Amino acid sequence: MTLIAVVGATGTGKSRFALDVAHAIAAAGGVAEVVNADAMQLYRGMDIGTAKLPEDEREGVPHHLLDVLDVTDEASVAAYQADARRIIDEIASRGGVALLTGGSGLYVSSVIHDLRFPGTDAAIRSRLEAELEEIGPGLMHRRLRELDAETAAGVDPQNGRRIVRALEVIELTGEPKAARLPDEPVPWRPHRIVHLRADRAELVARLDARAAGMWAGGLLDEVRSLVPAGLERGVTARKAIGYAQALAQLQGRMTEADAIAETQALTRTYARRQVGWFKRYAAASAVDAGDPAAFAAEVARLARGV
Repeated sequence: MTLIAVVGATGTGKSRFALDVAHAIAAAGGVAEVVNADAMQLYRGMDIGTAKLPEDEREGVPHHLLDVLDVTDEASVAAYQADARRIIDEIASRGGVALLTGGSGLYVSSVIHDLRFPGTDAAIRSRLEAELEEIGPGLMHRRLRELDAETAAGVDPQNGRRIVRALEVIELTGEPKAARLPDEPVPWRPHRIVHLRADRAELVARLDARAAGMWAGGLLDEVRSLVPAGLERGVTARKAIGYAQALAQLQGRMTEADAIAETQALTRTYARRQVGWFKRYAAASAVDAGDPAAFAAEVARLARGV
């Protein structure tokens, strides 16, 4: 097996698990490398708010697709799919195992499943984005729901970028279903999936502490340093959870207490969506992230290739 996906909600220990698997595979005579599947960790300089593993904590395990975008760049799942698959092919050609690790569900699915992404149309996109600015995501989401309720059900009503993309695809193809994922996707190549899960109450407490810790750990200074690099102009980066709130604080539109509280609330909501997304991976091995014995047993099983 040359591809293992390590998924789960934010805060479930995916980075630690991937490192342990890589070390266990190395101890068994193999080699493993990590391929990032967190959309916000693609951005250079966005470290604290994304819980990006610092280079000196990667324990000698190669990590790919970290720090590859400027904050002014727009993240694209289609571009990510091509890059990630190319890297996975390169790892496999060296006889290694790729550990696709992250919590961005669509990014993971784009790699492990044979998904095709329609092209874009600059004029349509520009018009829809102007409408989004004018009327907001709520009314845009209502329009999407009227066109295709099933697609709309899978898109966060506040995620303007996803709403615009769904409407663009529908307009481009004339087919509402073109904007949704297939019910039974075909695998891109053989793979295994490990879904790290956690008790809801424990996870919420951990996520709330983690959000507060971002401010204590220097998130505000990190965001301040990214402003000259164009963070405020970023289509994707400036909307990242924690970064949007820190920007609002720096601009005097939000107190620190409110910025932290909103980040905590949005992180909890995001984690619920992640859990819901990864539940669709019926073949995944569910591992209790809070059970060290289960954690270690799954690491050992993967290292043995069983």
